[in-house]
Amino acid sequence: MSPAQQIARRRTLAIISHPDAGKTTLTEKFLLYGNAIHLAGSVKDRKAARATTSDWMEIEKQRGISISSTVLQFEYAGCAVNLLDTPGHKDFSEDTYRVLTAVDAALMVIDAAKGVEAQTRKLFEVCRRRGVPIFTFINKCDRPTRDPLELLDELETVLGIQASPVNWPLGNGPTFRGVYDRLDAQLHLFERVAGGGAYKAPVKVASIEDDAIRAQLDAHSLAAATEQLAMLDGAGHAFDLAQVHAGAQSPVYFGSAINNFGVELLLRGFLRDSVPPAPRRSVSRHVPGLPAPTSAAEVPVTHERFSGFVFKIQANMDPKHRDRIAFVRVCSGRFTRDMTVTHQRTGKTVRLSSSHKLFGQERETVDEAWPGDIIGLVGHGEFGIGDTLTEDRSIFYDEIPRFPSEVFAYLSSASPAEAKKYRAGLAQLLQEGVVQSFHVRNAPSDTTLIAAVGTLQFEVVQHRLRAEYKADSRLSPAPWTLLRWIEPHPRLADLSSIVVASGVSFGHDKFEQPIVLFPNEWTLNYFEEKNPELKLHALPLEQVGTAAKAATAAATTEGKAE
Repeated sequence: MSPAQQIARRRTLAIISHPDAGKTTLTEKFLLYGNAIHLAGSVKDRKAARATTSDWMEIEKQRGISISSTVLQFEYAGCAVNLLDTPGHKDFSEDTYRVLTAVDAALMVIDAAKGVEAQTRKLFEVCRRRGVPIFTFINKCDRPTRDPLELLDELETVLGIQASPVNWPLGNGPTFRGVYDRLDAQLHLFERVAGGGAYKAPVKVASIEDDAIRAQLDAHSLAAATEQLAMLDGAGHAFDLAQVHAGAQSPVYFGSAINNFGVELLLRGFLRDSVPPAPRRSVSRHVPGLPAPTSAAEVPVTHERFSGFVFKIQANMDPKHRDRIAFVRVCSGRFTRDMTVTHQRTGKTVRLSSSHKLFGQERETVDEAWPGDIIGLVGHGEFGIGDTLTEDRSIFYDEIPRFPSEVFAYLSSASPAEAKKYRAGLAQLLQEGVVQSFHVRNAPSDTTLIAAVGTLQFEVVQHRLRAEYKADSRLSPAPWTLLRWIEPHPRLADLSSIVVASGVSFGHDKFEQPIVLFPNEWTLNYFEEKNPELKLHALPLEQVGTAAKAATAAATTEGKAE
C-alpha cells in the first residue's frame, strides 16, 4: 500500500459530550463492531458487567466517570481508526481540550431527553474554533425523548450549526421502533435483545413502503414520522459533504448506544463522510544553527520527513512498571521504530525505540505509523506536553493551549517518611498536566500551590499519589479565585510600589512568568484601576498560535457565560 493510501484510510476522532450522555458506552460499542472487543462493558453496572475498555484507572472504576482521555485504535471497513474517548466532566476540561488538538473530526453525543447541555456547548465551541468537522449522535432514543424537531432546532440555535439528519427516529421511548435512513431510503427496525445490548443486536432492513414493515409500527408513530420527514424534505438542510468538511454542517444520527442500535450506521457513515488527516501549521520560530528565523508554513501530510507533537503524558498505565508514555500525534512523513528525531524544545537528538500502538491500558509494539496515527513513546522523561518531534528542524507545532485556573489549593506531604515518594509522584503528575503549579511569595513552607479548572482534579492528584506512589498528601485551601499573568514592567522590580488590595499576592509560573493572584473580582478591578500601566492577561504571555488561542478563548468565553 502506498503512503498516500495509508494516509487516506486514517480516521482520527474524539467523542465529546456532557457527562452521562452515553459517550463511553458509544465508544465501547464502536470497539465491539470493530471486533476490537467481544463483550462491551457497561459504564453504570460495574458489578454485573466488565469494566469499560476506556475507563481503566481505578478511580474511574470507582466513580463510574471518565477522568483521563484514552486512545483506542482498531480497524473497520478498511479504515485505521484512532479513537480518543475524552472526559465529559467539566473539571477535566483541560485534558479534553488538549486531546481535541490531536484529532481531525469529533463526534458529539446528545442525550435525546436533555438536548444540548453546558459541557457540550463548551466542547463544541472548541471544535468549531479549530475548524474540526462535527458529527452528532442523538442517543437514548429507546427512552422517552424530546421532540426530534425540537432537538434539531436547538442544535442550530444554541450551537449555530446546520443540522442535517441522516436518519430519523420512528416512535418515542416505549414506542421507539427504529430509524429511517433518509439517504438510502431504508428502514432499520429496533429490537431489544437479551443482555442489555452487550452483544451485536440483530437489525432488519427494508423499504419504508413495505406493508409488512408498516404493520409493525403503530399508527401514531408512523403518521408523526411521515409528517416530520415531509417537513425535513421541504424545509430542512440537505446533506452537503463540503459543508460537513468545513465544519458548517453536522450530520445527525439517532439511536441507542446501550442497545447497539444505530451504532453501526453511525460508524459506517462517519468513516464514509469524515475527513482524512489534515495538514498542520508550523509556527514561526528561530531554529539554532539555521541562517534565519523559520517562517510559519503549512506542513502537508505528504511531507517526506516525519513530524508530530506530544499532546498527552500518562504515567503508571502498566501497574507492573513505573513507566511513562508520551502520546504523539503523527502529522507528516512516516514514523518507524528506532528512528532518530530532533526534540525541538531542547534541540537534542533522540532515538524513538520503545514505540507502541495503544488500546486503553493495553499496548503493543508498533514498527511504523502514518499521519493521523497516535503512538505511545515510553521512557522519555524529557518530553513535555506540546513538544514537537521531527526530522525537519524547520517544523515547530504550537497546538497545545494552557487555560486559566479557577480553583487553588496548597498541597503538602502528609508524612516526612513519605516525602521522597511524594515529591517524585507530584513531579510526574505536574508533568502530565493533571493540575498546574505556581510559585507564590510567602507561601507556607513545604507546600506547593496547585491550580485546576475544578476541585475533582485535586481529588485525582491525591488519589493517584496514594495509589501509585504510596504517598499520602494534605490539601488545604488557598485564598484566591482569580489568576492573571502580568506583562514585564520596571515596577515589578519593587513590588512594594504597586498599589493592591488586601489578599493580593505575586508569584510566577513554571516558566518564570510573573503572575498576580486575586481573592475576588473586586480586588482585580481595584488593581487595574490603581495600576493602569501594568497590563494583566487571562492567558499566558508566551501562548501563540491561532489554534491554541482559539481553543483557550472558547473555554474562557463559555466559562464566563456560565
